[in-house]
Amino acid sequence: MTPRIVEGDLLEQRVDAIVNAWNRNIIPWWLLLPQGVSGAIKKRGGLQPFRELARVGPMPLGSAVVTSAGRLPYRGLIHVAGINMLWRSSERAIRDSVRNALARAREYNFRTVAFPLIGAGSGGFNEERALAVMLSALESEAADVDVTVVRYRPN
Repeated sequence: MTPRIVEGDLLEQRVDAIVNAWNRNIIPWWLLLPQGVSGAIKKRGGLQPFRELARVGPMPLGSAVVTSAGRLPYRGLIHVAGINMLWRSSERAIRDSVRNALARAREYNFRTVAFPLIGAGSGGFNEERALAVMLSALESEAADVDVTVVRYRPN
């Protein structure tokens, strides 16, 4: 299935699950300043997903974990470790994050998933390049999942 690319707010998408471009989950979530997708989730969805994520412990770069959606209207959140300990992303981290997020979507039977541009925020990766890497990974991996890639643009 060909991914859709839209501009807007990830948290406004009508899907089963959204992807949170997270870190390696080594620093406790409550020490981090809310920013980007994670900040929006904390503000609108509450702290429950991050409390669940804390119980997971450290995540390998590129891995994905599912939690509840808190107060958000989704069946779940897929958190991907898209940046390293130096707050930087790479093509491999982005590609692995996409692949593992899709694996979790299949595992939890999420048929529709919305992704932000992984690595393009606090990960410092070029937005156009991040999109190209994601689309390449999605084209080879997302045959059975309806995917939307959301380029954040404030309303």
